[in-house]
Amino acid sequence: MNFLKTVFWVLVAVLVTFFCYRNWAPVTLNLWGDIQADIKIPILLLLFFLIGFVPTWLLMRTRVWSYRRRIEALERSRPATVSAPAAADEEPVE
Repeated sequence: MNFLKTVFWVLVAVLVTFFCYRNWAPVTLNLWGDIQADIKIPILLLLFFLIGFVPTWLLMRTRVWSYRRRIEALERSRPATVSAPAAADEEPVE
């Protein structure tokens, strides 16, 4: 299964690299007013990907951190379990 996962990510990396190579051309963005920006298409796509990914990732990390704190608090508040003594007090059966 790890082999298939590795092949998938290698294919994705090759496709992204090919896309970046074929589209490495400057694009003029007309911002507000008379402001214009020249940017390469792959850089623009990476920028927008990060704008969408980073807040979601931060939200996920804060939830994981919160859940771990809850679990640790519950484990600390849980009373220690006392193991029952072995059945050594009973008389042997003949």
